[in-house]
Amino acid sequence: MARGDADAGRAHPVPTWSAIVLAGGRGARLGGADKPGLLLGGRTLVEAVASAAATAGASQIVVVGPPRPELTAAVPLARCVIEEPAGSGPVPALRAGLALITSPWLALLAGDLPFLRERHLLVLLRAAGPGAGAVLADDAGEPQWLAGCWRESSLRTALAGYHGTSLRGLLAPLRPAEITIPEPGEPPAWLDCDTAHDLAIARTWAADSGLPREGTR
Repeated sequence: MARGDADAGRAHPVPTWSAIVLAGGRGARLGGADKPGLLLGGRTLVEAVASAAATAGASQIVVVGPPRPELTAAVPLARCVIEEPAGSGPVPALRAGLALITSPWLALLAGDLPFLRERHLLVLLRAAGPGAGAVLADDAGEPQWLAGCWRESSLRTALAGYHGTSLRGLLAPLRPAEITIPEPGEPPAWLDCDTAHDLAIARTWAADSGLPREGTR
């Protein structure tokens, strides 16, 4: 995979794109909590992700998971769909979301990325232009498969011949650019909230930024 930083894609224009936000799952490592429905800074985690996509110029936002009236009220562009069967994992969820996408490019995002912002998505979209896609890499250099942007046709082709259950198994062969976005003193865009420890870190970042500490809906 090609590696780069936030400067890697600045020469490439931002294409027309949509977003698929995976907001289902069972939240097993959070005691069965609805991860995307956790509150941080006055809004749910999934609303933060959908709002970033809307602000960055997504033409569609498909949120895969249970109906969320509060989300669609806050982000009118968002449309909720459920994978079949519900809770069956990220690959079926991607298939369900991709069935509704009409743009040539898309962002594939977790629904629990509270610090993802417009600027991060624009960097990824520009970096993805020369190839099949681009993903954020964390501080250890590991690609974050639910924080990336992809060529829609490449994803459809990959899915057509894939029978596994792992997003990494699906996406890694596409050899996306791996992008780091250094922002000293800022919470990392790739920070998700899979565990209670992750959530505590996110709340500490939020508190340090002047946002209130909050629990769940």
